[in-house]
Order: sequence, then C-alpha cells, then structure tokens
Amino acid sequence: MDVIQKELESRRGEIEGAVELLFKTNMKITDWDVPEADDNEAAKIILDMMQTKLDSIKTDVESGKYNNY
Repeated sequence: MDVIQKELESRRGEIEGAVELLFKTNMKITDWDVPEADDNEAAKIILDMMQTKLDSIKTDVESGKYNNY
C-alpha cells in the first residue's frame, strides 16, 4: 500500500460518514418539506443525484482537472 492509499484508508470512516450524513440529511429535509413523501422514492432520487455528481467528478479526475489541486 502506498502512502496515498494509507492516508486515505485512515480516513475511510470519515469519508464514508460524510457521504452517509449528506444522504440522511437530505432524507430528513425531504420528510420535513414533503411529509407525505414516499421515503423509498426519495432515497432513490437522492442516490441518483449523488451518483450523477460522483460520475461528473470522476470524469473531471480522468480528464486531469485535479492533477494540480
């Protein structure tokens, strides 16, 4: 394991926790704003939005946008 992998692995829980917090926060906001909302449908929409952004970031990484970040 190289130094970058080691560093990021040490923060894995923190990164995963932040992603989960983002998801759960948006679920709560949806419940507050739309009390009758179907939670399963809301979860799927939020996940789709998150995945779309992750895909966009991945494309940026592959095109070199973060090479000198």
